Amino acid sequence: MNLSYYFRANYILKMKKKTILTLLLMLVIAAFFWTPLGHMGKIFLNKMVATSPSVIAKEEQQKVTDYDWVLKDENHTLFNFSKSKGKVIFINNWASWKVHCEAELQSIQKFYNDYKEKVDFYIITNEEKEVVDEFMALKKFNFPVTYLIIDAKHAVNTEKVPSSYIIDKNGNIVIYEKGISNWDNDNVYEIVDQLIAE
Repeated sequence: MNLSYYFRANYILKMKKKTILTLLLMLVIAAFFWTPLGHMGKIFLNKMVATSPSVIAKEEQQKVTDYDWVLKDENHTLFNFSKSKGKVIFINNWASWKVHCEAELQSIQKFYNDYKEKVDFYIITNEEKEVVDEFMALKKFNFPVTYLIIDAKHAVNTEKVPSSYIIDKNGNIVIYEKGISNWDNDNVYEIVDQLIAE
């Protein structure tokens, strides 16, 4: 066999392998951005990086002093946040179109399932009800949605999405997390159990 032919054939074979690998890599990247598989991958990655929230040191805790905050419940009926004064409260600000919110809401759903009788949940969005109803049905979430009234005064900052609070019975903000957190873990449950027992 001609040696130069052998090297040429070997070179072509290597180039074909590189081309195939490049095409496969491009397909994987395309799938990550434009298919349901990619969406699931993004959710998985966000859940992997979500950490357990940490308690704010007592001397640094801020306090909710004004509970007069008008909101809408899942039926778009007006109510006042003051009904939760003296209770342990969980607040989460979210948006259905943010992937990291969707990932966080999966842990919030589990947290809600375990504590819905003991903690007041405010899982707050400023989106349209129809959009939220469709999202909730699609993702099979059943926690109660609270709707923000933009122009009303707020008891806490609602601008950062996602962001979350745990407030004790005396109005102290025990936890404030900007960004995604994992709310379905023993650390959170231990903190919340202590707050409920106080």
